[in-house]
Amino acid sequence: MKEVPKVEIKDKILLTVGEAEAYSNIGINKIRNITNEPSCPFVVYIGKRNRLIKRKEFERYLEKVIQM
Repeated sequence: MKEVPKVEIKDKILLTVGEAEAYSNIGINKIRNITNEPSCPFVVYIGKRNRLIKRKEFERYLEKVIQM
């Protein structure tokens, strides 16, 4: 079986909710609440339940929110 190389979170394009939590230090429930909003710019749904976070857009979102 071929080994899959490990990629650091900072190098990924899409993050799981758990990775986004570790990356941002924001809780899973808060990330899920934000991504449930219809206008959320950084969420990608895979199927009906699985969601991935666009890392760069997530970073931009956090920069905007923190500046307030």
